[in-house]
Amino acid sequence: MTEQQRAPLSRRQLTCRTTALTTAVAALALAAPTATATPQRPTSTSTSASASAPTAARGGLDRYYHQRLDWRSCVLGPGDEAGRALEKAGARCADVTVPLDYADPGGRTLTVAVSRIKATDTRRRVGPLLLNNGGPGGPTLDAPPAVRAAMKDVGARYDIIGMDPRFVGRSTPLDCGWNMGTTLFSAGAGRAGFDRQVALQKRAADACRATNASVLPHISTRNTARDMDVIRGALGDRKLSYLGYSYGTYLGTVYAQMFPRRYDRMVLDGAIDTPRYQPRILRGTEDENERALAAWASWAAARHGTYGLGRTRAAVLATVDRVVRASARTPLTVGTGSERYRIDDSQVPFLLVEGIADDTDGARADLAGTVAALARAATGRPAPLPRDLAETLRFAVTGEGSHYGSVQTAILCGDVAAPRDPERYWRDIRRSRRDHPLFGPLMNNIGPCAFWDRPRERPTQVRHATPALLVAATGDPRTPYDGSVALRHRLRGSALITLKGANRHGVYGEYGNTCVDDEVNAYLATGELPAGDRTCVK
Repeated sequence: MTEQQRAPLSRRQLTCRTTALTTAVAALALAAPTATATPQRPTSTSTSASASAPTAARGGLDRYYHQRLDWRSCVLGPGDEAGRALEKAGARCADVTVPLDYADPGGRTLTVAVSRIKATDTRRRVGPLLLNNGGPGGPTLDAPPAVRAAMKDVGARYDIIGMDPRFVGRSTPLDCGWNMGTTLFSAGAGRAGFDRQVALQKRAADACRATNASVLPHISTRNTARDMDVIRGALGDRKLSYLGYSYGTYLGTVYAQMFPRRYDRMVLDGAIDTPRYQPRILRGTEDENERALAAWASWAAARHGTYGLGRTRAAVLATVDRVVRASARTPLTVGTGSERYRIDDSQVPFLLVEGIADDTDGARADLAGTVAALARAATGRPAPLPRDLAETLRFAVTGEGSHYGSVQTAILCGDVAAPRDPERYWRDIRRSRRDHPLFGPLMNNIGPCAFWDRPRERPTQVRHATPALLVAATGDPRTPYDGSVALRHRLRGSALITLKGANRHGVYGEYGNTCVDDEVNAYLATGELPAGDRTCVK
């Protein structure tokens, strides 16, 4: 599974998410969006999936739990590469109908797109294994083939289920019409930059409210968890198993608390401790990101002949500092013609964070190419665009990533209320800047949630024992390791597999660590957690 990260909490790579930005974003013209929920009725065709509806199905939800799914080709058209990959792996796709508002099951409906690779070892079949790649807002419909390969022999015993959560991807998508794919920016060097951020983030929130007000209150992790249980019922299974990465670990935790008798085996990779989940979700990760950046700088210093960034870690970090300072004085110009972008100090820190959640050589080389281009631009020389940087900027500043940024923001804002007063953010930025001048103004900055309507429900509390298997790398800069340790103790009966010495977000099946993969596959095969926590080495 070779995928790239898109901040804040996705473990997926450039194919579906992430961002950087340009000064064009600061003058954002928020165009009219497209998506709203479309009224539909439950599908009733060919292949049946008789559901055993739980207690939660009372009050008019039975028709959703007992719906019959129409399994068909996943290919939507000649350019659908993900659909072709699913079809090649033997997957089929269906739409599951769910209520927009679970308090009004007779009202508007949505469709949630799912894919399935069926178990071939039917004699020892465990049941469905539902996947979530993170985000929030990341599509996971295309994930089953890669997960099936990571599971090796045990994969044959599961129906592996990909899902685009409500309002994501193929699931009645939301789009606020932004000219950006993220709202994660730095406040920059001073008050003027912060004031521009306040205006930008308010415009973003206003655009979503103006065009999608009827559905925004129903975009939340708790409603996605309810959708998951409808999927379980529509598949005809009493329990489902689950594999979630990054934000997906929070979704899995919420599901386990809302439906404590409806899950079997649960793997949470790169976990978020539930009290830390909130709109400024990267706040408090400054130390981890600085350590990851320093580790990358050592890697780049050993390759000075290739990238020219400095012969020592300190010299490479000094180059980064010069880039940030230059971008604060005047935007840096990279690329030419239609692929020409101007990048200021509100965007450079994001580009750095974007590149340090994976310590493999390929990912580090991509970040080195980005910094080399920015360093060249900082001296006023023409700076050709590396492919990885071009894709990131294209996603960020052309509106190509509007759907992803819109739904990610809507989920975060719909789950937990954010502080409303801009001055609170400014005070946090000033305090954090003293110890973390690069990442503090990014992690503590204001976002659209400061201007969002309040969530409909309170955040989920952990009240039930949850014997899950957690996986975490000690140097993870997205979801720091101590969060996984805290969640392991919060989820009574769980166990933790630690990968020591890796600056990596998302490990199982992706990083190539045999120790981690074998531990997870053993658990998926037997359902028995390790006798104690285990440690693997990079």
